[in-house]
This record gives sequence, structure tokens and C-alpha cells, in this order.
Amino acid sequence: MSAVLESDSSAFYAAVHSALPALRRAGGSVVAVTTAATRRYAVRDGMSIVPKASVEAIVRGIAVEEGRYGVRANSVGPGMLSDGMAARLIEAGDLDDNALEQARRNTPLRRFGTTADVAAAVVFLASDEANFITGQKLDVDGGYGA
Repeated sequence: MSAVLESDSSAFYAAVHSALPALRRAGGSVVAVTTAATRRYAVRDGMSIVPKASVEAIVRGIAVEEGRYGVRANSVGPGMLSDGMAARLIEAGDLDDNALEQARRNTPLRRFGTTADVAAAVVFLASDEANFITGQKLDVDGGYGA
């Protein structure tokens, strides 16, 4: 896990750090896509959760340190989605009907989201409509983390 943690965290930091001059000039916004599981830890998912928790900590640091330059930083935490990686795991047989039903029962809306749901949250946080929101995480998870 240490290699994944180091590479994911370092890559995110390096990308944002190199963009900081432009972000400062424009009063820009950073939105990281992480996971809802940093709030409610999913069993056997540490390899995914821990690096994303690190990215969320970097996002909060950016919000605190760069806010004086007008830079905002937030993250979006997707829950279980019906497309994207979940679809690939289902096709590969890594998620069977029993696991999917249990995931639905653990989600108050009793359904899975879509990548479009996540994209809408990212667009909102990056937009001027969210110009007083920084250092926050918006879970798009059907209530999984509630």
C-alpha cells in the first residue's frame, strides 16, 4: 500500500503545485474526486481509501494555504456507481448479486449513482455558484456515509 499511497499523493500534490501560479492569477478552483469510503470505511478497500484520504488532506491544506490568493479547493466522494469501475467489477465477477444487494441495503436511497451524478457535483464545486465553498468534501453516495 505504501507505493500506492506515495504515488497517488505525490502525483496529486505535484499536479496542483505546478498549477498554483495559474490558479492564483485566475482565482481558480481545484476539485479532487476521491471516495465516499473515507467517511465510512469499506471492508477490503484500504488500498483505495487510504491514498484518497491523503488527497483529501492535501485538498484541505490547499484551501487553508491558498485561500488568501482566491484559490478554492474541494473534493467529491463518489459512492457505489452503476457505471465506471463497478460495472467492470461486475463483469469480472468480483461483485456478485449478493454483494450488490448488500451495498444497496447499506445505501439509504437503495440505488447506485452514476458518473453523471459525480460530474454534476464536480461542476457545481468548480463553478462560481460555489464561490464561498472551500476545504469541503461533498459525498455523492446516496446517503451511504450518513
